[in-house]
Amino acid sequence: MAGGGKNGRKLSARTIDYVHAVLRKAFRDAVEIDQVLPSNPVERAKRPRRTPTEPGTVWNPEQLRAFLVIARRHRLFAFFHLAAYTGARRGELLNLRWSSVDLDGCEITITGSAAFIDGERIEGTTKTGRTRVVSIDAGTVAVLKEHRKKQATDKLLAGKEWRSSDDHVFTTGWGDPIHPDTVSSLMPTLIKSHNAPKDGPKPVELLPRARLHDLRHIHATTLLLAGVPVHVVAARLGHVDPSITLRVYAHVIRAAEASAAEIFAKVIGE
Repeated sequence: MAGGGKNGRKLSARTIDYVHAVLRKAFRDAVEIDQVLPSNPVERAKRPRRTPTEPGTVWNPEQLRAFLVIARRHRLFAFFHLAAYTGARRGELLNLRWSSVDLDGCEITITGSAAFIDGERIEGTTKTGRTRVVSIDAGTVAVLKEHRKKQATDKLLAGKEWRSSDDHVFTTGWGDPIHPDTVSSLMPTLIKSHNAPKDGPKPVELLPRARLHDLRHIHATTLLLAGVPVHVVAARLGHVDPSITLRVYAHVIRAAEASAAEIFAKVIGE
């Protein structure tokens, strides 16, 4: 932690977790699959204990609505809408295929994730290695239907130049899968266009700075404060264990618990 990085720099706890996980998996394969080692030495290497961090301040529902109004002007509006309304990770949505979207059944199936490593697009499993089904509301179904119509128009205009053959939900105007950095960098651009519009007066309420990943936090926080059970929220987010959700969103749980005594007293009193 103190000097394990390049040129003796510190390493973050998250980086150490990743290194430990990769090494543990590699050596486990050496033991169980290739059978070139009798035991896994990494299992005896304990990760340093770290203090869990909680998400920072996230937007309230009114701020999210204001952002989506601005995002609607962009061709990737459906991406931001789906990110906010499902809590799915960036890579999971960029890996999404139309074959995994059931508009009649009002659900999408998260089967994998996409990322770029050394300039190459890599598609693999989700962070937990599990597939999950996430329900979507009627409004989100309408957004996806409209997005599919626009994508079909792009495909007709591109003709033989259309580059996609993998049925991705989110593509460029030429059919290429969207680069993860594109949607991440677009987020502050859209916020700026709301806070400092080129035409018209500035809004009364400015949108605070937020990252794309914060849409996931907004989704979880909104559901928890509305009283949705933790295990349901955990399933939507793709957490292996609800205890992860409890740990990450402990501050939200505490806020909900503050009114629990009054709620109980009111019910018994009635």
